[in-house]
Amino acid sequence: MRTQVEDDKGLTHEGLKGLRDNILLARSQKIPHIVIPSGTCCQARGSSDVVEAFQKAIERHSLQDKVALRTTGCGGFCQSEPNVVIYPEEIYYQKLSPDDAEEVILKTILEGRIIDRLLFADPITGERFTHLKEIPFFQKQRRLLLSDNLRVDPTSIEDYLSIGGYSALSKSLREKTPDKVISEIKQSDLRGRGGAGFSTGGKWELCRKAKGDVKYVICNADEGDPGAYMDRSLLEGNPHSVIEGMIIGGYAIGSREGIVYVRDEYPLAVSHCKLAIGKAREYGLLGHNILGSDFSFDITISMGAGAFVCGEETALIASIEGRRGTPSQRPPFPAQRGLWNKPTNINNVETWANVPLIMKNGASWYSLIGTEKSKGTKIFSLVGKINNTGLVEVPLGTTLREIIYDIGGGIPGNRRFKAVQTGGPSGGCIPSSLLDLQIDYEGLKEAGCIMGSGGMIVMDENTCMVDIARYYTSFLNDESCGKCLSCSKGTQRMLEILTDISKGNGKDGDIGLLEELAIVIKDASLCGLGQTAPNPVLSTIRYFQDEYEAHIKEKRCLAGVCKDLIFYYIHPEKCQACLICSTNCPVGAITGGKGLVHIIKQDKCIKCGACLDVCPTRFSAVVRLSGEKVPEPVVEGVKVIRKREKDVNT
Repeated sequence: MRTQVEDDKGLTHEGLKGLRDNILLARSQKIPHIVIPSGTCCQARGSSDVVEAFQKAIERHSLQDKVALRTTGCGGFCQSEPNVVIYPEEIYYQKLSPDDAEEVILKTILEGRIIDRLLFADPITGERFTHLKEIPFFQKQRRLLLSDNLRVDPTSIEDYLSIGGYSALSKSLREKTPDKVISEIKQSDLRGRGGAGFSTGGKWELCRKAKGDVKYVICNADEGDPGAYMDRSLLEGNPHSVIEGMIIGGYAIGSREGIVYVRDEYPLAVSHCKLAIGKAREYGLLGHNILGSDFSFDITISMGAGAFVCGEETALIASIEGRRGTPSQRPPFPAQRGLWNKPTNINNVETWANVPLIMKNGASWYSLIGTEKSKGTKIFSLVGKINNTGLVEVPLGTTLREIIYDIGGGIPGNRRFKAVQTGGPSGGCIPSSLLDLQIDYEGLKEAGCIMGSGGMIVMDENTCMVDIARYYTSFLNDESCGKCLSCSKGTQRMLEILTDISKGNGKDGDIGLLEELAIVIKDASLCGLGQTAPNPVLSTIRYFQDEYEAHIKEKRCLAGVCKDLIFYYIHPEKCQACLICSTNCPVGAITGGKGLVHIIKQDKCIKCGACLDVCPTRFSAVVRLSGEKVPEPVVEGVKVIRKREKDVNT
C-alpha cells in the first residue's frame, strides 16, 4: 500500500498522509469488528483457542467479507480474560471459552442479540454491563496510552498509521527544530515513568548539550518488579508508539541510534518489537533521511538476562556493552558519558509512549492533566487482593480510594483493606488510613513510598506486614549485585532479623536495629536499588509497628500468617469424627478414627491449614491459634459424644 514512495528515499511527509488516507478509505466499509485481546496474559488464559474458534465459526458461516476478526494487545482488564469487544457498538463479553464463539456469531453478529451470561457483572452489586465504556473498571480511567491497545493489531503498521501513527514524528521533523522539540517536552512537565520522576525534557536537554558527535537513546524495558507488567503490555500491544517516541527523542537529542533493552522473559514483546522495527524500516520511518529530511535514525534490540539491578541505568549500560550488570558511580551521568562512553539518554517504555501524544496534541494540552507538579496519566498494574485485577491508567493525583474501590471493585469477600504496596520491591506499604492519598510523586514520597514503575499490590486483613517486609527484603537481597557491602550485607542482616521476628525469636531492640541499618544502607549504597531497599521495612514499621511488637513481645502473628507462630487445634466438643480433616492431612498428623475425637500431633503438623480449609463450617471444629497456648489434647481414643437435636416439627 506504499504510495508516492517508490523511490529509495522512502516516505515523505505528503506520502505519509496519502498512505494514511488510503488506509482509511480501504477500511471505510462499515462491518462488525470482533477484537480479541491476545497479550501474554490473555494467551495464558486461553485467548489463542478463542481466536481459533472464532476463525472457524466465521468460515463455517461464510462471513469472511461481512465481519472482521482482529487480535490486539492486552486490553487491561485481566480479571475478565479471555474477552472480546465487538465494534462499532463496543459490546464487551468476558471470560469466553472456545465453545462461546459459535453463539456470539449466531446471536450477536447475525441477529443483533446480547448474550447476558457473557456480560461483565459487578462482583458486589451483580449489575451487568453491555458496553465497554459502561464498565466501572474502564469508566473511571483516562486511557491515553492503553486505549490504543484495543484499536491496533501490534503486528500491523497500517493499524497504527490509521489512528494517526507517526503524524507526531512528521510534525516534529517538519515544523520544529530539535531545541523546540525539547522545549515542548519541557513545557509539558512530563516526568520519567521509570520511577525517579526526573524531568524528561530536562534530561533530553542535558544529553543534547553534552559534547560528542555520537549519542544514543535507550528504551529501558527491563521491567522486573513483582506484579508489574505495564511496559510489557505497551511494548506487546503498541510497539510503534514507543518507536515513534524514540525517533522523536533521537531527533531532539542529536542521536542516530536507539536501543530497546528488553528482558528475555518477554518473548511476545520482543517479537512484536522486532516486527515493528522491520516494518518502520520498510516504510522509511527508520533509516536514512526519514520522511525526506536530513535526519537519519535506526533502532536495534538488546536482550537482558533478567537481573533486577539492570533496571538501573548504569547497570543496564554495562549489560548492553557485554559486561556484568553492576551500577557505576555517578556523576558522570549517562547523559554526559553513557553507552561506550558517549552521551546517552535513557527513558522507560511508558515515557517514550507519551512523547507522540505530547508532540501531536501540544504541551499545554498535556499539562492540564494531573496535578501541579505531576502531569499526565500513569499506568498501574493493580494486582493482589482486589476484585478487578488489571492495568489501570489514571491522571496523576487520583486517590487510592478511587483506584482500589471505584476501579478495582474493592476487596474480595468483603474483607477489610489493609495496605497497598507501591513502587515495586523498593517501594513502601500505604495503610488504609491513607486511602484518600493522592497518587503523585510528591504524595507518595511524603508517605514514605515511591512511584516506581507502577506496580500496585493490594493486601487485605489476612496479610502479615512483617512477612511482607521479609519477602521484599529477601527479593532485594537476592537481586543485589554485591558491589556495595552496605546493600548486599545490609539487606542480608535485615533479612536475618525479620526472619527471627517472624519465627518468634525476635528481641527487644530489633525494631530500632532495623531502623539504624536502614539509614546506613540508604546513605552508603551506590545505586537506587540499595538506596531504596529499606523502604518496605521502614514503611511497615512506620504504619504497622503494632504487628512487629506483637511478634516480638507476645510471639503472635496478628494475621495468622507466620507459620512458626500459628497452631491448629481440634476442639473435642465440636469434633464430629467425620474423618474429613484426617483424610486431607498431607503428612498424617491427625489421629482418631470413626467415632473417635480427632487430635493434631503438633510435632508432625506442617501448619499447611488443610484441616481448617476442609472442616465443614457447620462444625467449625478446627481452630487456628496464634500466640495462644495450645490446649492440652484430649486422651486418644475418646469417643465423640453427639448431642441429640430436638425435632422442632414434632
